[in-house]
Amino acid sequence: METLIEIPSVSEEMADKMKKHVDQLTKPVGSLGQLEEIMVRLAAITGEMFPELHQKAVVIFCGDHGVAEEGVSAYPQEATALMIQSFDRGKAAINLLAKRAGAELCVVDVGSKLEEVPESVVSARVRKGTRNFCVEKAMTEEEVMQAIQTGRKTVCKLREKGVRLLAVGELGIGNTTAGAAVASALTGMEVKRMTGRGSGLSDSAYAHKCRVIEKALLRHRPDPDRPLEVLAQVGGLEIAGMAGAYIGAAENRMPVITDGFISTVAALAAARWKPEIKSYLFASHASVEPGHSVILKQLGLKPLLHADMRLGEGSGAALAMPIFETAVTLAREMATFADLGLAGPSA
Repeated sequence: METLIEIPSVSEEMADKMKKHVDQLTKPVGSLGQLEEIMVRLAAITGEMFPELHQKAVVIFCGDHGVAEEGVSAYPQEATALMIQSFDRGKAAINLLAKRAGAELCVVDVGSKLEEVPESVVSARVRKGTRNFCVEKAMTEEEVMQAIQTGRKTVCKLREKGVRLLAVGELGIGNTTAGAAVASALTGMEVKRMTGRGSGLSDSAYAHKCRVIEKALLRHRPDPDRPLEVLAQVGGLEIAGMAGAYIGAAENRMPVITDGFISTVAALAAARWKPEIKSYLFASHASVEPGHSVILKQLGLKPLLHADMRLGEGSGAALAMPIFETAVTLAREMATFADLGLAGPSA
């Protein structure tokens, strides 16, 4: 499953240059908190002191899950198709959030069961939903790689159009089950620690969901050192597509914002395969899904927002997008101590 992928290193020289500049802005050192970290990291990623980020995109990968047959969601599997159609009509939350952020919305069907894909949706379907991973592997290794390559190619096309800042999200009934299974497999954490109530399960339905995941992990015995195999065993097509998007962003020196639990699980899988991509990742928010904090810690990411969200769709990532442009504006336009004829802060 290996393929030739070269991830460029971020510029430590540019990071040091920006850090010195940030410390000379007219404010106490460190007083802008994570905004200062964003300024420094954006310079390192892009190789520019003040990168222009006005062209932004939110990309959503959609897929259905065979494990939905086990009754792990409060919604029927048909809801995936209905939500894709809602994206097409511009009526979903992410349509409005992306518009508010000034970002292009790119919806990619990498594995739904929708019979007729709307014209506004990129049709890149690997297959109509994954297999039921309680019975067999969710995907073949070739299908995983095809979904990953779809994610990479999607980001490359967006970069060619001028996109400089990316947010990544997902859609798919049953995908919190797949996300929790992948998370448990990669981290070795117990299933209940990584599993939430997803679309709003009752106590009994939640207990059933945990048993389904435990059964699948016992069946496949995934190896955390083989992340692509883990995706094939218990993952999802949209999860693999997101993993490919993170890799594509890093290849193109693009800062990329994760969304909630499933989006971040995909980032962890990608980082386990290609550790260099971690330098390009930013966390938008802290989901109320219980495993999210664990995955963020494993990636070394700090969420920018705490809004008790768990929608998916890239909603939290879109909400965080304006923070990045604000950070660049502050770095570029704030006065320095030298501008005021003052000495900078003492060591």
